[in-house]
Amino acid sequence: MSDFVSEFWSTYVAALTLASIAGCAILLVVMSRARARQAADQAAPDKATTGHVWDGDLTEYNNPLPKWWLNLFWITLFFGIAYLLLFPGFGSMRGMLGWTSSGAYAKERQDVEDRTRPLFEQYLKTDVRTLAANADARAMGERLFLNYCAGCHGSAATGGKGFPNLTDKSWLYGGDPDTIEKSILDGRMGVMPAMGPVIGEENVANVVAYVRSLSRLAHDPFKAQVGKPVFMQNCAACHGADGKGNHAVGAPDLTDEDWLYGSSQPTITESVTRGRHADAASGTLAMPAWRATLGEARAHVLAAYVWGLSNGAAAR
Repeated sequence: MSDFVSEFWSTYVAALTLASIAGCAILLVVMSRARARQAADQAAPDKATTGHVWDGDLTEYNNPLPKWWLNLFWITLFFGIAYLLLFPGFGSMRGMLGWTSSGAYAKERQDVEDRTRPLFEQYLKTDVRTLAANADARAMGERLFLNYCAGCHGSAATGGKGFPNLTDKSWLYGGDPDTIEKSILDGRMGVMPAMGPVIGEENVANVVAYVRSLSRLAHDPFKAQVGKPVFMQNCAACHGADGKGNHAVGAPDLTDEDWLYGSSQPTITESVTRGRHADAASGTLAMPAWRATLGEARAHVLAAYVWGLSNGAAAR
């Protein structure tokens, strides 16, 4: 990919642009000279045609383009040259005005920030639980969620494979307002290590049976019994001796019916064997930090909306 960002491509684009402008100018000059020959052609009618005749008397004349059209074309060319001098478009040249799309976007964002900052700063002083009961704040939080969070968690916030459901009471890092706000501002990077190489294929099957028994799923009782001590030795440090998880490290509760990747035996086997981590190829991403993008005030409103999703009664 380095070839596509080298200086060669800038030169190539600039040369192609110049050639196009020059070609159009040459075409206009040729058309202008054709108009100068029109008087001579009218004196000899047989030379004023292209020689193409249809149906015996339909003759195609070789008349030049109208002068108003040629002048309009010249104006268009001069406008294009002026545009390329003032704005970027001529290779990597930035233009005399220094305009950039990123700069225009930053200015637009700053204008919006200046207009909305007082309102968001007012909300920042309000407790999340109180803010979640404010209809206007919830509407603003919903729009923020749809813009920045729905791509992973879904527009209904019910999540998907590898992305938590935000509408229930099952939280990886905790569902209190402060923790939700911290997750939004600083992101999360939970990692499930690959245990297959550590405990071996047979013990993986035993641990899977034990894990399924914790949430009352169909399992082999003998394998579950054998897998319990293996779980205690290798998995309890994160998931707890009772399998109820650990908010401090984002380890999920294995005793409920809420599964981040699915509860089928092959899926749990894959999780234990290969682990789980941020991987774009498998469609699983880490929780990004939104502090730089949203700021604390907007994140506060968004946290109130997310908290209200799983605490609807309290929010109302």
